[in-house]
Amino acid sequence: MLGQMQDWPLLVSKFIEHAAINHPKREIVSMLPEGGQFRYTYAEHEVRAKKCAQALQKLGVKFGDRVATLAWNSHRHMEIWFGASGMGAVTHTVNPRLFPEQLVYIMNHAEDKVLMLDITFVPLIEAIAGHLTSIEHYVIMVGKDKMPETSLKGALSYEELVEAEDGNYSWPEFDENTACGLCYTSGTTGNPKGVLYSHRSNFLHTLLALAGDTLGITSTSVILPVVPMFHANAWGIPFAAAGSGAKLVLNGPHHDPDTLHNLIVEEGITVTAAVPTVWLGMLKYLQATGKDMAKLTTVTIGGSAAPRSMIEAFQRDYGVRVNHAWGMTETSPLGSLGSENAAIQSLSEEEKLDIQCKQGRSVLGVEMSIQDDKGNALPRDGKTSGRLMVRGPWVVESYFRGEAGNLLEEGNWFDTGDVACIDEYGYMQITDRAKDVIKSGGEWISSIDLENAAVAHPKVAEAAVIGIFHPKWDERPLLVVVMEEGQCVTHEEMNAFLADKVAKWWLPDDLAVVTELPHTATGKISKKTLRETFKDYSFPEA
Repeated sequence: MLGQMQDWPLLVSKFIEHAAINHPKREIVSMLPEGGQFRYTYAEHEVRAKKCAQALQKLGVKFGDRVATLAWNSHRHMEIWFGASGMGAVTHTVNPRLFPEQLVYIMNHAEDKVLMLDITFVPLIEAIAGHLTSIEHYVIMVGKDKMPETSLKGALSYEELVEAEDGNYSWPEFDENTACGLCYTSGTTGNPKGVLYSHRSNFLHTLLALAGDTLGITSTSVILPVVPMFHANAWGIPFAAAGSGAKLVLNGPHHDPDTLHNLIVEEGITVTAAVPTVWLGMLKYLQATGKDMAKLTTVTIGGSAAPRSMIEAFQRDYGVRVNHAWGMTETSPLGSLGSENAAIQSLSEEEKLDIQCKQGRSVLGVEMSIQDDKGNALPRDGKTSGRLMVRGPWVVESYFRGEAGNLLEEGNWFDTGDVACIDEYGYMQITDRAKDVIKSGGEWISSIDLENAAVAHPKVAEAAVIGIFHPKWDERPLLVVVMEEGQCVTHEEMNAFLADKVAKWWLPDDLAVVTELPHTATGKISKKTLRETFKDYSFPEA
């Protein structure tokens, strides 16, 4: 027997339609790549999103065609999201931090028909346009008065296209399993692979993001997603903001602490989200200037582990709750979040902080399992590490065009490539990437835990740990650090600092000081590059 409820397709156009009707005067504030600031309401935003859909239709975009964006977080980028996906096309968010060869590969692989780009990225695309085989139109996201001189054939002004339409458009209805967005992995091994989100998966992911135990966004929230819209859909925050009617502040190309702090104060930001490097920079800024965080109550941190010292400082000195989140492009991306549950409320503050440093509890809709190499489930004791496996309605089933073949193991489990443990309270902790874990004498050393302990040293700005061949132990840890300006630290001094923070046999066998650490296109430390840099390194005593 089937239920007798309306078959109402779960489409992302419902979010902006809801915001325009129920929160018509709530603001979207946008920092512009060409300079200045722009603000308008959700009601005005929906009209322009509809005009964008009309303009795309005139450019020949049809149902299922891919519309690429190469853009910062802005109101125009959101208009394209809702305009392109709302009309039944696929919004392909392109990460400008990829190598030029990767940009060419993914846009050709996706067969993008139109490329919408911020003025910032015109030189980047001019250099590779001759290799892009499917792009029919280049649309620069500025007004006609700001259009640059460019070699891009037939380049169009976004504002001119939008202003030519009347907005008399109704969002079409279609199957909720229709493709909605396309996002490629950063391609740390081999070519980037496309993850093709559906309207249904994005809709369900958004409902989850709005939950109190997750991002907790409400109509009274003022949210600043510093995480870029080209990083797994800015963790779904723009959809969630529209779905709740929250005031949304978009920082454009500005990621410096001064600009972000000004936005936090002037716009009354209550919730924000970004990778740890952004908040490490903000913490130093606050400590140097003596400024506070105004109305900010919650920071969500993902992408990589946040140092305990940073979490503690934000909460102790600025009254800002820090929640870890974990996810990946393949999980849309929210998989877990570190909000406090009832089971740990009676613990001491130090014990709570220990748990807060973990990557959080699986969210409703994502099931997690820790498994050994044979697929056997491992105990949730907070100690036993294994492969982190996930499944759920917004977890990838296969990559775009079938790249890499069948991704799922028995039980529809997707192997995340992370090594993790889950404690008795349900909090998951990433102990390493499978390819980054250090195997010393048959035992595992967590490079992540070691890095977090090292970066707490007051002289250290950034730290990374890689495994180096050792004739006796197979691998031993090498600690690679970037020092604070004017500071230095010796190997002996560092190991003395770490002695009460990690197991004795975890202590790094050597320390290397570099001027900067390599990062991937998504802002994570590139262990692959570090391993290549130190491939000929040998420990002194070895």
